Amino acid sequence: MRKQLIILVVSIFLTLQYTYSQGSPDYTGGLKVKLNEDGTKYFRIISWAQFWARYQDEVPDDVSNTNMSIRRARILTYAQINKSFLILTHFGLNSLNANNQSPLGRGEESQLFFHGVWGQYNLNAKHAIGAGLHYWNGISRLNNQSTLNIMTLDNNRQSWATIGLSDQFARHIGIYAKGAFGKLQYRVSINESGTNNLQEATDPAPDGPAVYAGRRLLGSKDAGKNFAGYFDYHFFDQESNFLPYKVGTYLGGKKVFNVGAGFFFHPEGSVVANDTGELEGEDVAIFAVDAFYDAPLGENGSAITAYATYQNNDYGKNFTLGQTYETGSMIYGHVGYVIPNNNKKTKFQPYASFNRRSIDAIDDNATTFGVGANAYFSGHHSKITIEYLNTKYGDNDAQSFVTLQAMIYL
Repeated sequence: MRKQLIILVVSIFLTLQYTYSQGSPDYTGGLKVKLNEDGTKYFRIISWAQFWARYQDEVPDDVSNTNMSIRRARILTYAQINKSFLILTHFGLNSLNANNQSPLGRGEESQLFFHGVWGQYNLNAKHAIGAGLHYWNGISRLNNQSTLNIMTLDNNRQSWATIGLSDQFARHIGIYAKGAFGKLQYRVSINESGTNNLQEATDPAPDGPAVYAGRRLLGSKDAGKNFAGYFDYHFFDQESNFLPYKVGTYLGGKKVFNVGAGFFFHPEGSVVANDTGELEGEDVAIFAVDAFYDAPLGENGSAITAYATYQNNDYGKNFTLGQTYETGSMIYGHVGYVIPNNNKKTKFQPYASFNRRSIDAIDDNATTFGVGANAYFSGHHSKITIEYLNTKYGDNDAQSFVTLQAMIYL
């Protein structure tokens, strides 16, 4: 079975290589509506959709190896009536498939919800403050990743380190400040921590592992707020921080080299119970350092994208949830290469990624390895991706996936 998967992946890679080569985007400004002649008053609408077809090698006998889903369907809009104020609204759905869609579209999983709603006041050209359900996150570049231009098929899951624990799908309700001092960019925030989360039905067992339920079990006075920040220094081209979404790959359109560091701190965010059942709070503390490089290679259209991060996760004593969040540490990296070609309409980019995590709860490791390729027809605005992913968690059997994604955004 694994030999067949390898043959399938290699065959599709070769087909893509000879069918698509490289090119430049012909997207100019997008769906932007000017409300005055000089364009200082405007609103912009961005819409995107990602469709998946996935093969999984190890499934129960009565389950199909292949399935299809809508990975993301989103609409984002932002507007300014002058240069001092901005409002952003982002809504959509995720991972709609045959198991969670509803007959009449009224089910919980098939409903649109707000991913972000925030207002911003610009103090000057370099600094701003804002409030709402926002995405100005801490920890790392990948915890601020845009889903429009990820280089790999999807974001490294453990980098979105607070999804469903303290936030609503990687967004907190809070106050943020963002800006730049020369080549150093920053984003910091003070946020509410959600009462309801992925462990809302779980209480800590006596002398057992921590449960992420500080606000629910200890109250909002001691466990209600969290603090986050991310700082990155831009050595070459300066990236925009007009919006919080970090670019995954520029395909050689910029020469970027950044190093960054960030944190997330939730006092008494987790709870443990001693041997008599008395509850005690434990601080949740996550920090990371990372580096990002994206640059053209010569004059032939080739380019390289590389990223690496070290992340330390302390969710409390022996915390683990769903083979996704664990107290321990993580090393992650990926690299991609845009193949040179005379065709200016398309680009082809093979890539590889690797994730290794230490897990205190099982005194063991988890590893994930992926290889894939992107075919770009108009930059990220029209893209096909195929990826082979192999994951292994402790002593569990390895799982393998082959996923094909079609994406368009306007």
